[in-house]
Amino acid sequence: MKVADKHGRIIQAAIKVFARNGFFNSRIAEIAKEANVADGTIYLYFNNKYDILITIFEEEMGKIIASVKQELATTDNPCEKLEIFAFQHLSLVEKNKDLAEIIQVELRQSSKFMKEYRNRKFAEYLQIISNIVKEGQEKGLFRKDVMPGIFKRAFFGALDEMSRFWVLSPKKKYGVKTAAKQISHFFLNGILEQPCPTKTKTKKRKIKRTKSARK
Repeated sequence: MKVADKHGRIIQAAIKVFARNGFFNSRIAEIAKEANVADGTIYLYFNNKYDILITIFEEEMGKIIASVKQELATTDNPCEKLEIFAFQHLSLVEKNKDLAEIIQVELRQSSKFMKEYRNRKFAEYLQIISNIVKEGQEKGLFRKDVMPGIFKRAFFGALDEMSRFWVLSPKKKYGVKTAAKQISHFFLNGILEQPCPTKTKTKKRKIKRTKSARK
C-alpha cells in the first residue's frame, strides 16, 4: 500500500473516531482499528493525537478553500460571491457532518490546539471574505467606510453559529440554500453603496425590496 493511501486512510479514520467519541475520549488504537492498520503504523505518520488533529484541519481546510475559490471564479459579481461563500460554508455540514463536528466542536475544546497552533489556513479562509469586500468597494458596490477586517469576522461569525447550531441539533429547521441567502442578504443590506448588478428581473425586484426595507 502506498504511503499516501495509508496517510489518507488514517486521516479519514481519525475524523470518524473523533466525531464519534470526541477528541479527548479517542485513542490511537481506535483510529488504527478504523483505518485497518497496526497501532505502530500511526506513529510513522503522526507524533500524537494533536498532530493528527492539526493535520485534519490543515488538509481539509485546504480542500475547502480550493473548492470555495473554484466556485467564486464562476462570477465577477461581489454580491453573488458573498452568497456563494455562505452556501459553500454551510454545505459542509451536509456534505461531511463528521468533519463539521470536529471543526465546530472538537477543535474548540482543545485549549492546546487553540493556544499553540498558528492558524494560517483559517486566516486564508477569512481573507477570501475580505477580498470580496475589497472587490465590491473597488467596483463602487460596497460602502468605502466598511472595514474588511471587521466585516469578514462578523460575516464568518454568523455562518459559524449557524453551522454550530446544525451540528449540535438533531434536525435542521432551515435549508442550506435558505440560510445562505438570508445571512448574505442581511450583511449585504448593511454594506451596499448601490443595488448590486443582477442577471434577472426577479433578482432585481428582490434587491429593491431589501433596499427599501433598509430605509
